[in-house]
Amino acid sequence: MNTSKKIILLLVIPMMTSLSIYAQTFKIDADIRPRFEYRHGFGNLFPDNADPAAFVVQRTRLNLNYKINKLTIMMSFQDVSTWGDTKQIDPTDSNNSFSLFQGWINYDINNNWSTKLGRQVISYDNQRILGGLDWAMQGRFHDAALIKYKKETLIADFGFAFSQENQRQLGTDFNLFGAFTYKTMQFAYLKKDWDKLSASFLFLNNGFQKFTGDDNDIPDGVYNRQTTGTYFSFPIDAIQLNGTAYYQFGKANANTNLSAYQVALEANYKPNTTLFGLGLELLSGTNQNGDSKNKSFFPLYGTNHKFNGFMDYFYVGNHANNVGLNDLYLKTIFKTGEKSSLLVKGHYFTANAKLNNSADSYLGTELDMVYTQKLMPYITLNVGYSHLFASDSMSIIKVGRPNDNTNNWAWVQLKVTPTLFNSALKK
Repeated sequence: MNTSKKIILLLVIPMMTSLSIYAQTFKIDADIRPRFEYRHGFGNLFPDNADPAAFVVQRTRLNLNYKINKLTIMMSFQDVSTWGDTKQIDPTDSNNSFSLFQGWINYDINNNWSTKLGRQVISYDNQRILGGLDWAMQGRFHDAALIKYKKETLIADFGFAFSQENQRQLGTDFNLFGAFTYKTMQFAYLKKDWDKLSASFLFLNNGFQKFTGDDNDIPDGVYNRQTTGTYFSFPIDAIQLNGTAYYQFGKANANTNLSAYQVALEANYKPNTTLFGLGLELLSGTNQNGDSKNKSFFPLYGTNHKFNGFMDYFYVGNHANNVGLNDLYLKTIFKTGEKSSLLVKGHYFTANAKLNNSADSYLGTELDMVYTQKLMPYITLNVGYSHLFASDSMSIIKVGRPNDNTNNWAWVQLKVTPTLFNSALKK
């Protein structure tokens, strides 16, 4: 047993044995989900003379939630592994797959104000800008401090983060690079619910380490990117409307100004047990033949897999500083049984900005299907298939990869999320 797993036992056992002494609650949840994937053009056009990929990846997560009076403690440990990535007789996991997913404390200052400190999921609204990214086995977390206010139907959250790689003696330069990995973050989130209308406002500032010098290795302060906008939801008779509108400005990088937008509107109609939806999302882009500013919107820290097609061709670790996207989509979800349903969704993709040589803006069409079967209250089976019909213009933005090969993706996932222990149920 490695050191990390021993620490979990040392934390869990004292909590369970002391519940009867104090007014406390303690809950343990598991989240185990193996997923088989067959990839033949997932995330990028399938190249010539290549073989498809196939593998099984698994999340094994343990969530501990402990509450006493005004204090709540949350710890979440996980292992994310590909089946076969560690030798059978290795004494430890050689792939360093074990990690702390969440570790935070929440203190209720009074009936309205609280503060939340530590590693945590930050997720709001439809998760377009800030989301938990639960589809990805590793999820998404932030090391941050939140000040939270809630009174009746009003919510106000204020978040702050300052990132460093380690405990050092000199300097605060930050060299951990990644997809928009920030050095500093500040945000304000406000949400208000009315009788049928819900609306929120977000202002988010991210600071990124700036470097100068001939080798671009001398720390020189921070450049900032701001994202601000709104999410809203309201009904018109039997139709539910949801929409977003965001604007990004500041710096795209240390030397380039940014001016970009995102707008989306979705209408859902559910006359009985079948849901019908129609939506359009516009994400601005930069002309390939040049622009005075970077005009490419990027949704930053959201759950981007749920938008713009499940095959992740756009904004899932890709398509940054590109021609943007217009996504027109139709969807339907209908019941196939008492505890089963089928989602069918089609996307029509076009470039938002101009392509080189005045190429056609049409990028392709994607069909997504997901079957869901509830096997037990805590066990869900998902089966998915997606197919992309790419155009010649898709080859332009995907760095010359051919568009005439088959591009499809299939997957099967079993999601098991039982509650292992809940002291509240024993009282």
